[in-house]
Amino acid sequence: MPSASRRRPPPPHRRRAMLPTSSTLSVVSAPTPPKPLYLRRSLIAAAAASLAVLLLLAAAYAPWRSDHPPAALLGRPAAPTARFYSFDLVREYPHDPDAFTQGLLYGGNDTLFESTGLYHRVLVHHEMDGDMFGEGLTLLGSRLFQVTWLKNNGFIYDRHNFTKRKSFTHKMRDGWGLATDGKVLFGSDGTSKLYQMDPKSFKVMKMVTVKYQDNEVPFINELEYIDGEVWANVWQTDCIARVSPEDGQVLSWIFLHELRRNLWNSGNTNIDVLNGIAWDEGNRRLFVTGKLWPKLYEIKLRPVDGPADGSVEKLCPKASFYR
Repeated sequence: MPSASRRRPPPPHRRRAMLPTSSTLSVVSAPTPPKPLYLRRSLIAAAAASLAVLLLLAAAYAPWRSDHPPAALLGRPAAPTARFYSFDLVREYPHDPDAFTQGLLYGGNDTLFESTGLYHRVLVHHEMDGDMFGEGLTLLGSRLFQVTWLKNNGFIYDRHNFTKRKSFTHKMRDGWGLATDGKVLFGSDGTSKLYQMDPKSFKVMKMVTVKYQDNEVPFINELEYIDGEVWANVWQTDCIARVSPEDGQVLSWIFLHELRRNLWNSGNTNIDVLNGIAWDEGNRRLFVTGKLWPKLYEIKLRPVDGPADGSVEKLCPKASFYR
């Protein structure tokens, strides 16, 4: 990234200084509601942390191809069993440039739920305690599960009524990302660990170490469950790891360097890291965004050949990637 991330590599149990602020759970609306909708939850960027529903403004169909993937990737199509993917852009949507995105998920009916900051058109809100920093978010049935940073606490909301809130305690070291396959909760804590938890007792049922070519992959961040795999943003990189929940092995990589590069070259110099994956299973749509990004993207993956040895060190910065 052209500038240092606002969330720097932490000592063992810290990621950034906690800002003294209150947090809210908010339902947000925009005038003339065009589809699709999306929901956003808070980060404390300079105000407060919350969950909020927000209407996404309609965007024109804007397909374009990532013709300049990282130099380490070759231009010709890869075999069906490719370990590397670039992308083609299907659509782009406006995204709150003040939203320090912590998590993203698709909730059906053209609705996205996003973990990010407060928005100025708040219709309904529910305040969280001031020392709570909201993080990963996932939807299981009609319940929204949320974990918090630097704590072992989490919250459960009714997706239709945010004031109905319960709390829970988990056994992860910290709360970073959440996802679900409809049966278990997958969680990350910023290390190379991927947890599977019972959604009722929150007992850790299984824990695997995420690895690629026998190297641990740390800084596993926002998560999404897609077709039997756990897709994970790797913090401070433009890379998404497609992980086997069975043994933690990285099955393939998605490289989204050009999204951030195009934003930066367009004058968006305040953007932060890639973070946020949402999957519309019914319509097979994939959405991605980043912290402080003014755009949310619908993309389609395209397999590409990569380095002959399969190395990703040149594609995902070694300084913040391998232990």
